[in-house]
Amino acid sequence: MNKVNLLLTALLMPLSLALSGCSEPLPRNKAVYMLVDVSGSYVKELDKAQKLTGYLLTQLDSGDSITLSTIDSKSFTQKNTIGQITFDDRPSLVNQQKLQMQHLMEDFTKRRTHGSAYTDISGGVLQAAQFLHNTPAGEKYLILFSDLAEDLPHDHTRNLSIKLDGINVVAVNVTKLSTDNLNPQDYIARIDGWQNLVESGGGHWRLVNDWTQADQMLMKN
Repeated sequence: MNKVNLLLTALLMPLSLALSGCSEPLPRNKAVYMLVDVSGSYVKELDKAQKLTGYLLTQLDSGDSITLSTIDSKSFTQKNTIGQITFDDRPSLVNQQKLQMQHLMEDFTKRRTHGSAYTDISGGVLQAAQFLHNTPAGEKYLILFSDLAEDLPHDHTRNLSIKLDGINVVAVNVTKLSTDNLNPQDYIARIDGWQNLVESGGGHWRLVNDWTQADQMLMKN
């Protein structure tokens, strides 16, 4: 081999190694973190959150994981977790684990009859993002079941950007407030504000208010 060929081989070898590294397939498992708003009058929507939980469970399989947590007055805490599980590699146990999660959500829905005084959505999103960033899942989803109307206690500060790169954020059941009838722009601005926060943090945003499109919730953008 002449000197020119030797030089080309030396130059191209790191490139070929880099390309081979890039071709490694990502894990195919999913991690889903569902935030359920239980503030104010929105707590009345819990029956829909229960149904949504059942649907999400049908879309998950061995190796996937799901976390159910609440949005209330102080959401940046693991104490808000309703249930969390990674499904076993053995299919015979997966159905049992899904039933367990469904029962946890059903029990929570029965017990939670009053709404919290405030709505710390940002704290819940930050908690969810930290968890999802630490999972090795190939697909990461944050399901926001909320009217997206944040109302923080006076001593809470949430003026921060949230790192959401690689996370698919899906807002579901974004109901209109009574004041939105007076000024529909408030509703539009509320959705646009959260979309901007998600996308500026590197995340992917999707709004699914039509329940016939529920099959699109766990689809990557």
